[in-house]
Amino acid sequence: MGARELFGGGIAVITGAGSGIGAGLARHAARLGMTTVLADVDAASVAVLRDELTAGGATAVDAVCDVRDAEAVQALADRVNSDIGPVRLLVNNAGIEQFGYLWDTPVANWQRVMDINVSGVFHGVRAFLPAMLASGEPAWVWNMSSVGGVSTVQLQAPYIVSKHAVLALTECLRVEVELAGHDDHVCVQAVLPGPVQSNIFTAAGGVDDVGADASEASESERAAMHQLSAMDPLTAAEVIFDHSAAGGFYLTTHPDAVAGAMADRARVLGEQVIPKLRHRRFTTK
Repeated sequence: MGARELFGGGIAVITGAGSGIGAGLARHAARLGMTTVLADVDAASVAVLRDELTAGGATAVDAVCDVRDAEAVQALADRVNSDIGPVRLLVNNAGIEQFGYLWDTPVANWQRVMDINVSGVFHGVRAFLPAMLASGEPAWVWNMSSVGGVSTVQLQAPYIVSKHAVLALTECLRVEVELAGHDDHVCVQAVLPGPVQSNIFTAAGGVDDVGADASEASESERAAMHQLSAMDPLTAAEVIFDHSAAGGFYLTTHPDAVAGAMADRARVLGEQVIPKLRHRRFTTK
């Protein structure tokens, strides 16, 4: 069964929907015939996307929500379930970046990355999943990890840590849904994108009041990320939806490259190899 047959006519809730891959997922969900709930802290961006989708004949609702706030996420879930309907697809996508040496990272920046990238996923699961389990209807949960979730990368430690954590959270959630006897209708999947066009790097929190070496290294890393051959978000979204419909657990935009990163990670762990400085960037080739 294809993505349109599985998802069309259902409701999708997407956090971080205002830009990047979140907006791409929302646009493709609308193409498939889904009602989209566009959640983001940026009210203007989701309002613009809502108008775009509704002008095209789709049903879309924008919602300002900070995923760091558990009560706000719960209020969003309550509103969606009472006013819009049962959720078929929950996408815990909201995320931010952080560059610089780990020892130069301000505590507030570290906490912000963890609160959004990790706790935001937990808050989404905790707020939305109980009703999805109880409904008995087919439903999907996608948690946004990254190729970074199976990689070691210098000068991005907070982000990489957060994506490893999201992958572990999602793997545990998958088996817990099975343990509770709901895996017949609720499918938990981890999304591991490769490079996708986004403002996550330009919006990244930097290092504050640090030495020249740290600042130069951080800016060099940002520049290198910008030079990657990144996939268009709408194309990435189509690939992710198709992979989900095929029934896998790891949903990737660049299957070969992500599989290579996974193999490298498995080798490092299996052979207990000392982590090495990454000289070769992640590429789509």
